[in-house]
Amino acid sequence: MLSRIDIVEIVGSFVKLKKRGTNYLGLCPFHNEKTPSFTVSPSKEIYKCFGCGASGNTISFLMEHEKYSYVEALRWLAQKYNVEIEEKEVSPEAKQQQLLADSLYIINNFAREYFTHTLLETDEGKTVGLSYFEERGFTEETIRKFQLGYCSNERDAFARAALEKGYNLEYLQKTGLVTIRNEQPADNYRGRVIFPIHNQSGKVLGFGARILVKNDRAPKYINSPENEIYVKSKVLYGTYFARHAIDRLNECLLVEGYTDVISLHQAGIENVVASSGTSLTVDQLRLVKKYTNNLTILYDGDSAGVKAALRGLDMAVEEGLNVKLVLIPDKEDPDSYVQKIGAPAFREFVQNNKQDFVLFKLQTSMQEAGNDSTRKSQLVNEIAETISKIDKVEDFTRQQDYIRQCSQLLKIDEQGLIMLVNKFIRERLHKREQQLAKNAPPTDAEPPSDEAIAAMEAAEGNFEVMFPTDEKQERELVKILLRFGEMPFSEEDQTSVADYVFHLPYDFESLADSEVVKKILREYKSRYDEGATPDKKWFLYHEDPDISKQTALILEDKEADLSVNWKERFEINTICGDNAYLRDTISTTNYLILRKIKKLILENQQEMEKADTFDLQMKCIEVHQHLKQLEMELTQGIGTVIFR
Repeated sequence: MLSRIDIVEIVGSFVKLKKRGTNYLGLCPFHNEKTPSFTVSPSKEIYKCFGCGASGNTISFLMEHEKYSYVEALRWLAQKYNVEIEEKEVSPEAKQQQLLADSLYIINNFAREYFTHTLLETDEGKTVGLSYFEERGFTEETIRKFQLGYCSNERDAFARAALEKGYNLEYLQKTGLVTIRNEQPADNYRGRVIFPIHNQSGKVLGFGARILVKNDRAPKYINSPENEIYVKSKVLYGTYFARHAIDRLNECLLVEGYTDVISLHQAGIENVVASSGTSLTVDQLRLVKKYTNNLTILYDGDSAGVKAALRGLDMAVEEGLNVKLVLIPDKEDPDSYVQKIGAPAFREFVQNNKQDFVLFKLQTSMQEAGNDSTRKSQLVNEIAETISKIDKVEDFTRQQDYIRQCSQLLKIDEQGLIMLVNKFIRERLHKREQQLAKNAPPTDAEPPSDEAIAAMEAAEGNFEVMFPTDEKQERELVKILLRFGEMPFSEEDQTSVADYVFHLPYDFESLADSEVVKKILREYKSRYDEGATPDKKWFLYHEDPDISKQTALILEDKEADLSVNWKERFEINTICGDNAYLRDTISTTNYLILRKIKKLILENQQEMEKADTFDLQMKCIEVHQHLKQLEMELTQGIGTVIFR
């Protein structure tokens, strides 16, 4: 497939390119520019922007421009060039699920075309559906851009058309387009205008359908039921049309409804998506975070809008988003307000009326609490828990500012709020530790890979399973030194195995618990410092009978029972080559260092519990994060790089 990729064709489908000599030139899609500096070279199969420095090949372009993963970019290219990708050991169930998903996409695409044609080309569509959109102020260009449509009021017009095309009735029901009434297929969206819901690559996942005649028995909006391709909690309406503007402006505007998105786009405000009236979910917030860390929520100023906004606050903060809130005045919504005051005034209004979400939540909750002391106490706990979720080291100053401002607004002791915030931080850290110890990811996390599971097993409490006794590894270190201490570890800097062991950034004795092992290591180090590296005979015939006896037992012992899984995953074969003693040296020392790190983590947690000042607690948190980072890097197999 890679040999068939035409970089000019692919990039040209997203960027308007003009031929300039042997290359092609266009406006860079990764930054704002008026003079083209974005060059595509078909001979070298690369792109390069001489303005912002962005560069890469076709796959990296798709990854950056469309926010695809590497695998998603390959799949996109495979689909474009009609190349079948062979997935490794795909189960029959997975194949069947993929076939079903493909079928649903095909049906949705047919439905989208059918509804658009009905809207624009039929008398009923023009009279009823198109007139509604025109009354809302939507131009034909906007209608075509968002692929809006209309389902006629006839009982089964769409169902008959779909079945005549050979589409499966069961799949038509799965999409929600067709239902069964009186044992006959019928259109589910008849008499409604249609809003197709797209995924990030522009495929139609489902539909929103709005009724046009007042009917107390029918809901105003009907949405597609969840199925193999449409999961409402993972979708934000308008993402496909907004993704580049969000990326370029480094801000995402979030509204409630379909028409809010469409009106703002038509006004030239394109970095906007909708939650479709539902509470924000973690998946939706992570979708926003693919493009920006800055989220501005535009909601109606009524109490329902305020409450809807507040529901997503803690999750947004925890996901590391910088959240602002703008309340639309005068009982308006973004759709009506932008049409009322115009695009320039709307942009200015948004810019001038952004409120910090945390402080807004506090002030709103304080008004609701009034003089109720119980509610005030509850509010203090709620705001402390919210602030505790701003726990990244780089956000330390931001967290301090919130504590200071909130303590002033609440009229409580700042130190008391600090202690309460840190209490929530400690509780969350403790819960994370418990989850990791059980090899279970947080409930809102992606399922871990096999490598991650293995790393967690090694790092988080499965030592009793993987390594029957810690002392075996301590004894293995002694055996390595006695047998291979003078052997070369690195030819580049002429270091020996003993040099490597004794230049680890930890007190060598602290890596062992066994007193006999400590005695042997101490004796070995003493001789090593004198420039006379001792051999095994020195210890076999040592004057201390305990050392002599233990040395014999260590040398006679079979290879330490080090996990095969550990060796395969975490040793550095590029350094070791075919030298078994080097692999054993690195595997054993990495194990002991990891064990040391875990002990330091536990000690630091104990210090954190005792810490009675904010600065000391934050220092402990920073130490914890640093140690956890070292631990994870080591379990991922790069410990040698770290500790040398």
